[in-house]
Amino acid sequence: MRNSRTPKVTVVGSLNIDLVCRATRRPDKGETVIGDAFDIFTGGKGFNQATAAARLGAEVALIGSVGADAFGEMLLTATENEHIDSRFVKKRTDIGTGVATIVIEPDGDNSIIVVPRANMALTTTDIDAAADCIADADVLLLQLETPIAASEHAAAIAKAHGTTVILNPAPAQPLPDSLLASVDILTPNQSETELLSGMQVSNDEEARNAAETLRSRMVDTATSAVVLTLGEQGALILTATTSERIPAFSVDAVDTTGAGDAFCGALATALASGETLGEAIAFANTAGAVAVTVIGATPSMPTRAKVDLLMSESHQ
Repeated sequence: MRNSRTPKVTVVGSLNIDLVCRATRRPDKGETVIGDAFDIFTGGKGFNQATAAARLGAEVALIGSVGADAFGEMLLTATENEHIDSRFVKKRTDIGTGVATIVIEPDGDNSIIVVPRANMALTTTDIDAAADCIADADVLLLQLETPIAASEHAAAIAKAHGTTVILNPAPAQPLPDSLLASVDILTPNQSETELLSGMQVSNDEEARNAAETLRSRMVDTATSAVVLTLGEQGALILTATTSERIPAFSVDAVDTTGAGDAFCGALATALASGETLGEAIAFANTAGAVAVTVIGATPSMPTRAKVDLLMSESHQ
């Protein structure tokens, strides 16, 4: 990493408890399937991405909302264990902590139901309380498991202070131009790109056209970019002047749940450290590859040592 100081990443996002079942297949409508295993993990896109950034060497602050319940305490303890600043994670007595139920099949594919609960109680007032933390960060990282109004407000604060804004538009939903206009880097997957652009993405040309449509709604600078993540096919980068595909790593996947979160946390850390976009995406692809080799979202968030090892092996 290029910066001599520690990169600073602020995350506005969700904190969930993941209830994970492993089974031979997903149940059909009205059917009961006997599962093979069950685990409880900390999760939520905000928490996972903050964890990834912290494990990869960033100084991380997390802004979010949990309930005043056992799940909330579990998450707050986890932030402390991961050395994440949780001063701006508000504990609410009127609503419970967010949960996600996840079914994982033998090939690592998953289906997820998220019940946001306290995550959707995050307000612009909560964001204002953390304004200095946003302004002081190198990168602000956002997703869509908290209210769009809160993310939009955070992005506006970031842009006013020169903080780079990364938006991971997941889970997919229509976005106002007022939010995208404050986004420097957008990281949709294929289905999210299709929903946001209204265009099909089945080949490289269609992917580039859809990414250009999205980029036209974003911050109009030389460094603004759409990073279209394509799983085992890698990532497509589209900037004002270039279009480039960065290949993925070939690994044996056991659980794809946290791959996107590892990618985003790594991307934010690398950019906050002064890496070029291409370098940052190569680093993020590696982090995503490491993540799919471990069961559970938060447990799969990689350490810097694991990412560096895989990157070094790929260059041998």
